[in-house]
Amino acid sequence: MKKLQRSVYILLFICLSVSLLAAAREFLIPVVLAGILAMLFIQFCNVMEQKGMHRGVSALIAVFTLIISVSIIVSLLSWQISGLAENVEGMKERALSFFQNLKEWINESLGISASKQDEIIKQQGKDTSGQAGNMLAGFISGTLGILVNTVLVMVYLYLFLYYRSRIRNFIIKLVPSQNEDNASLILQKSTKVSQKYLSGLALMIVILWIMYGIGFTIVGVENAIFFAILCGILEIVPFVGNITGTSIAVLAVMVQGGDSKMIIGVIVVYLIVQFIQTYLLEPLVVGDQVNINPLFTIMVLAAGELIWGIAGMVLAIPLLGIVKIICDNIPDLKPYGYLIGTDKKKKTGILEKLKGIKKK
Repeated sequence: MKKLQRSVYILLFICLSVSLLAAAREFLIPVVLAGILAMLFIQFCNVMEQKGMHRGVSALIAVFTLIISVSIIVSLLSWQISGLAENVEGMKERALSFFQNLKEWINESLGISASKQDEIIKQQGKDTSGQAGNMLAGFISGTLGILVNTVLVMVYLYLFLYYRSRIRNFIIKLVPSQNEDNASLILQKSTKVSQKYLSGLALMIVILWIMYGIGFTIVGVENAIFFAILCGILEIVPFVGNITGTSIAVLAVMVQGGDSKMIIGVIVVYLIVQFIQTYLLEPLVVGDQVNINPLFTIMVLAAGELIWGIAGMVLAIPLLGIVKIICDNIPDLKPYGYLIGTDKKKKTGILEKLKGIKKK
């Protein structure tokens, strides 16, 4: 009876937590994102502080390191987009030719004449023309929101790093004295799993940029570097990101006037990269640091998108990894940690292997 009662309480807690996450999403997304990033930079700051650097300075350097890294990626994308813009006219002509061929195919296959298709398109245009102002206002509002949230994330990141000892001590003081060691262990493991996951993911994305760039260049895709960077960045969303990036690349090839061989080539590159990523990169570079089974990985991605949108999908995996660590280290919650986890033996990432070699 007590187990059933405990399960009901846990279910109610999950429902209340989801409601709170959805209601306070505008406030929580920057806070949680900054918290996860702070876990990534804790070791970086510790190393600098051990050499005598002031905590405020080390936190500021960490923030600037993040800003510079993001700026480099944005600069690469902007450089490639400027090259893409030079071919806009040619792409327009090929797009018109593509849609003309599509109209002819619809006419032959479905019996809908080109004039009838034009009427349908015009009618749809009339229905949506009144929404143009609202769309523009929404775009401006969304852009300003992204800028404000970016500034908030940087401020929160600095403050989390600066006050990390106080936050840690506060969490430990919340638990009874006999459980302080266990709470400290949970915090340590949570920080490490976020560090390893994010650093491994960053390294894997760089390797994916190289592989996609080489593959798309060999196939003959225009602006291959742009699509390689795009496919790599989208990898931060598991399962969905790589398929989305490759689909965009295939559509771009079609608009650019690429033939069926080039489209097949892009798909072959995607399959080869996915094979290398799944069987070589993930075990060696990332390892099973999060140790979550595919069922709950997909479920938490869907739930994250529903509650927090794209940000929820990006943060879902490391957050669920932290939840699993909490469940694994609290006796009453161990069944839930077992349910979320997998029976596979934990693999060691290449970063940990290199550290082990250095210690020897």
